[in-house]
Amino acid sequence: MTTPRDLLIVTMDRASGPPAGQGDLSLALAGAELVDLLAAGAVALDGDRIVPGGGAPPADRLLAEAAAALVREAPYESVADWLWRRGRDLSGAYRAALEADGLLVREQRRGMSFRAGPLVPADSLARRRAADRWASEDPVLVLLAEAVGIPGHPHADAPDVPDVPDVADDSVATVLAAVNDAVVELGAVRQRRAIEEAAFDNIWRGNGG
Repeated sequence: MTTPRDLLIVTMDRASGPPAGQGDLSLALAGAELVDLLAAGAVALDGDRIVPGGGAPPADRLLAEAAAALVREAPYESVADWLWRRGRDLSGAYRAALEADGLLVREQRRGMSFRAGPLVPADSLARRRAADRWASEDPVLVLLAEAVGIPGHPHADAPDVPDVPDVADDSVATVLAAVNDAVVELGAVRQRRAIEEAAFDNIWRGNGG
């Protein structure tokens, strides 16, 4: 399993309200890919620029695609630019991959067998591993999940647990900060569009439309 796959399973398992926005989740998945590529030595950061490394190609298909998509010429690509470019529709790609692997299944609905239910994590070793990683308060997984609206880390109410998990690696911390900034930016774009659409509707109604 990889951090993006763990993240998708955790967000689907832990969401108590509406599911995470697909744009937010796609940005976080792109960040999760970058974290795994850093760990594998496939990339390094020079400031906020992603410099391709000499690590072996990842075994995971989607991570291998991510590695192949790296900009390999100076001045290279910033982490923020990577998130927006690689993140486009990435949540759909991961959902399709996990469904093809049998890790996501259609929920069965009583009395409505003719209608397909929503995708849910299957009872699998992968799901249990993701749950174990979440329960262990893995800081990368916790912060990525929080970025897409999964509240708090598992024992946030305990008095001796810090509110923000500690990330020791500066490069990983840079990626996680960029994910959070991108999600905030996307939220601002959504809000601005909603205001513009509401203003247009008011003008339309005011003109008798």
